[in-house]
Amino acid sequence: MKIMVILFMIIFCETGLVVTPVMPGDSLLFAAGVFASMGKLNVAVIIGLLGFAAVLGDTVNYWIGHLVGPRIFRGEDVRFLNKKHLERTHQFFEKYGAETIIIARFVPIVRTFAPFVAGVGSMSYGRFLAYNVFGGLLWVNLLTLGGYLFANTPVVKEHFSFVVIAIIIISILPGVYEFFRQRRSRN
Repeated sequence: MKIMVILFMIIFCETGLVVTPVMPGDSLLFAAGVFASMGKLNVAVIIGLLGFAAVLGDTVNYWIGHLVGPRIFRGEDVRFLNKKHLERTHQFFEKYGAETIIIARFVPIVRTFAPFVAGVGSMSYGRFLAYNVFGGLLWVNLLTLGGYLFANTPVVKEHFSFVVIAIIIISILPGVYEFFRQRRSRN
């Protein structure tokens, strides 16, 4: 039971609190799937609980953005928020539109700021909620079931730590690519 609460809180905090963008969501979901395949966790309960945490987290983050966000974009400093991350997410949002809520689930840091920026912007809550539910459930299901289904392969069994590190690296690659692309375009 304690582990379920901890897993819920990590996913909720990563998606719901704009000040915690570096939580290990992707690797945690994959690892939860692996442990479920070993019989230590119930995969259906994990998917339901963590899906709810992801959707609830983004919902809270949307409303924080809706209430606090306009101050940030008017130039007022807000403690604990990195304005550069917010501006990059806003650019991402401008490029991909409402689908950002779904796409962002698979991009660390952007995942945390996308619902905040949606709350700041003109996205209606009903539209946001539809994308939020779809994206949150897709993210949780793909990664958890990925861990569950691949857990018994020899590569994952023998190199579990390496696989988790690989997931972390793969999940941050889009952010690294975007960072260098932005930097190159400034030069």
